Amino acid sequence: MEKRFASLDVKQLNENLFTLLDDDWMLITAGSEDNFNTMTASWGGFGILWNRPVAFIFIRPQRYTFEFAETNNGFTLSFFGPEQRDMLAYCGSHSGRDVDKVKETGLTPFATSSGNISFLESRLFFECKKLFRNDFLPGHFTEGEIAGKYYPEEDFHRMYIGEILSAYLQKS
Repeated sequence: MEKRFASLDVKQLNENLFTLLDDDWMLITAGSEDNFNTMTASWGGFGILWNRPVAFIFIRPQRYTFEFAETNNGFTLSFFGPEQRDMLAYCGSHSGRDVDKVKETGLTPFATSSGNISFLESRLFFECKKLFRNDFLPGHFTEGEIAGKYYPEEDFHRMYIGEILSAYLQKS
């Protein structure tokens, strides 16, 4: 990994975070080298909380990655170039319970020095330590139409806040 990626101070990141999330999408990956899952996501954010750089992500309880996020202390957020769009679409439309996403997409997973999983094909990834989790609750929406539109089956997301421990950018 050391040869392919350069460590990056998150305050030096030269990316539009809104574009990264909404347009480029990401893979949320949790688990260990022997047992992990990854899923495509476009909802999340970055900021400063408790005087730490953080990322926040959202996972529905029925997603296979949810089990891994619950039982592991860390996760990665991996971003890819436009040539990987089909892979991201595949990882977002197939469950790791049913298919081997790594085999089907040709991704090359690797364990970071902290034991989290990312992929050699990513152009940028963040390694996060889970700090907080909480569920969305129906009575907490201040705009009622959001719950009805995005949660008609009441399968509310769980939010995870992770401290960004490190960021890596693929060397050119």
